[in-house]
Amino acid sequence: MTVLSASASVRALTKGPRHHFFGYYDKSPWDASGRRLLAMEASFMDRAPCASDPLIIGIIDTANDQWNPIAETRAWNWQQGCMLQWLGNGSTGDLIFNDLREGRFVSRIVNIHTGRERLLDRPIYAVNPAGTEAVSLSFSRLHHQRRGYGYDGVADANRSIAVPEDDGLYRVDLSTGESRMILSIAEAVEFERQPAFEGKFHRFNHAQFSRDGNRFAFLHRYQTAPERGHLTRLLTIGIDGSALWTVSDDEMVSHYDWGVNGRIIAWARRREIGDRYFLFRDQTDQIRIVGEECFDSDGHCSFSPDGEWILTDTYPDDDNHRVVALYHPERRQRINIGRFHSMPLPDEIRCDLHPRWGRCGRKVCIDSTHEGTRQMYIIDLEEVL
Repeated sequence: MTVLSASASVRALTKGPRHHFFGYYDKSPWDASGRRLLAMEASFMDRAPCASDPLIIGIIDTANDQWNPIAETRAWNWQQGCMLQWLGNGSTGDLIFNDLREGRFVSRIVNIHTGRERLLDRPIYAVNPAGTEAVSLSFSRLHHQRRGYGYDGVADANRSIAVPEDDGLYRVDLSTGESRMILSIAEAVEFERQPAFEGKFHRFNHAQFSRDGNRFAFLHRYQTAPERGHLTRLLTIGIDGSALWTVSDDEMVSHYDWGVNGRIIAWARRREIGDRYFLFRDQTDQIRIVGEECFDSDGHCSFSPDGEWILTDTYPDDDNHRVVALYHPERRQRINIGRFHSMPLPDEIRCDLHPRWGRCGRKVCIDSTHEGTRQMYIIDLEEVL
């Protein structure tokens, strides 16, 4: 086991006084050229957004760090923004994001070259690598069950229902806009039902496609009330709704990511071991501990594009600093590539680093408040790797 620190180059991509961020760690803001990055801009950062607050969507041209606004939305949060992402690798110029229109959540596909736009009847959560299909779930339910991950503006018709039968995961065809439910919350509760499910409110969150796009993973979470802590299991399912599978169900699963050949890394709990990074293989019982000697807490973990490295971060230490780190499983080597002061903020509006790989595997993008406003930064890995 080796723990190293490297002086990687860090460059501010955006600047104040307005605030800029990209959101979650499981998407890449870069397009195929590596020149353009997606970003979002807000005029405040000291409170949770409401349905009347606009969020500006734009593109950063790294040739001159020019900020180019292209649209706005009113369906967003601080953790994940509006699910802004390129379709495919961004080479066509199509991007997708969620919005609030006429009292309902929708998604919009916009082409940055032509300005052409299409409106879809459902908001999206995850998009497959080809950019042809998406998974949708209820952002209204998330809004009252896990503040900071849903959107304000549309009431949840099932707010008082613990196990709804008409809410769940939807498959969305991005070319036609057609959608259908492939798994209801009620069906998930019945799948390998546990005594711990009784008397709990259930929801879905954190869906992500496998690298081949044939399956996706998601978290099934349940709790007695919104203010109480939740329990979690990690499930996978085919995009057609087939072959539902339990990856881990020992009460706690946090952040995870798909690797190659059905591998999944996740910060999870195994009752006989405790909380660790574990490497699972989908639809098998294979499991092993990853980085036990290097990591003792949760982080936003993801595999490099080539699957060789794991990128993650930490939550604030006693000095309110967070660390971004690389880990090589075969060499058992950890390299700390950055340490950033974290402005103390309430949980719902906190700014996690959410490190995200560039498509080339040689750059990382983070959101950070270490210079007093919420901004985006690029960490160059050329000298490190």
